[in-house]
Amino acid sequence: MLQFGEPKSGLTYVERPAAFGIAGRDGKVALVEVVRDGGRHWDLPGGAIDPGEDEAKALVREFGEETGLKVSLGRRVVNVAQRFLKDPKTPVNNRGGVYEVIVDGEDAALKIEDDHTLVWLDPGEALTCLRHEAHAVALLFWMRARAA
Repeated sequence: MLQFGEPKSGLTYVERPAAFGIAGRDGKVALVEVVRDGGRHWDLPGGAIDPGEDEAKALVREFGEETGLKVSLGRRVVNVAQRFLKDPKTPVNNRGGVYEVIVDGEDAALKIEDDHTLVWLDPGEALTCLRHEAHAVALLFWMRARAA
């Protein structure tokens, strides 16, 4: 597993199982633009694995909640971990797989996270926008595999 994010002195990072996905369409990739607490960032869709879920179930659920897209899992691109502050008081280390996903359709009823907006970006632009190094590296691995 590739680990990203330098630990900040004095913080204890909670291990947080998570899964993220890369969906491609018409030469672009899906990201979520997150606007929260006066800030804005871009992530791959996905997130934490809830109790009783595996990576596949969590990713399908999270993708729907954040984007309104129905997806199924393709191949695993890479396993990554990313240390970051989920909020000013919550240091976490997201750990898990990043998968290629297939968009099976749309269902607006799935989208419940109002601070997340689905955006489709050119993969090169997405690389420069992504908040987490782990997401950018996963996207780079995905791009290289598709070019081979």
